[in-house]
Amino acid sequence: MTENGSSRTSRRTLLLAAGSAGAAALAAGCSGQASTRGAAGRPQDPASPAPTGPSAPACVLTTKAGEGPYYLDLDRVRSDIAEGRAGVPFRLDLTVLRVSAGCRPVPGAAVDIWHADPSGTYSTGKDTFLRGTQLTDAAGRCTFRTIVPGWYRGLAPHIHFKVRPDRHTETTSQFFFPEELLVRVYALQPYARRKAPDHPNTRDGRYRDSGAAMTLAPVPDAAGHRAAYTVGIA
Repeated sequence: MTENGSSRTSRRTLLLAAGSAGAAALAAGCSGQASTRGAAGRPQDPASPAPTGPSAPACVLTTKAGEGPYYLDLDRVRSDIAEGRAGVPFRLDLTVLRVSAGCRPVPGAAVDIWHADPSGTYSTGKDTFLRGTQLTDAAGRCTFRTIVPGWYRGLAPHIHFKVRPDRHTETTSQFFFPEELLVRVYALQPYARRKAPDHPNTRDGRYRDSGAAMTLAPVPDAAGHRAAYTVGIA
């Protein structure tokens, strides 16, 4: 774990400094057989040839958004970030592509995600729940296992993410969820301990601005859900 102003070098920084190929090798187990999702929302089997024509996933720059007040650089390199927090299981498969290089995969990129728990609370201080970092593999992929995020007043439920392909650049944004899924999830415990808004998304101006591009398309997965998304960086 690192602290602001510390002279310590984090594990993530060392991996990034090692170069994309070396970092990808160290992160080889990151994603398994995850599928990818383009901005068009179409799943793609990574073992299949890249689709062509109108059905191909779009390769576009990801809409950027602020990181909010709850980002912490904790250097927690891990796939499972739930830390025992109760909630509906959620698996997020990400693929990072560099749009300016012909949509080539970006290996060895550090990907951070963080979000609120069912009570609408973020981990702070010494807590690390629902936060973590993964390094993309040779195909630009990584996977996080977490829970569906809770809501808090005024904002659509979301998962923050930050992609750092090297030590000097980053892309920060957030994912939203379909409102019909949120309504179903928030009727379950432990989410139901608080009465959720009838329309948790549409009251958020950021969702109205970028929800069309940044809303995930979850599908059932055992006792929970999973979604995949292709993150396009410059």
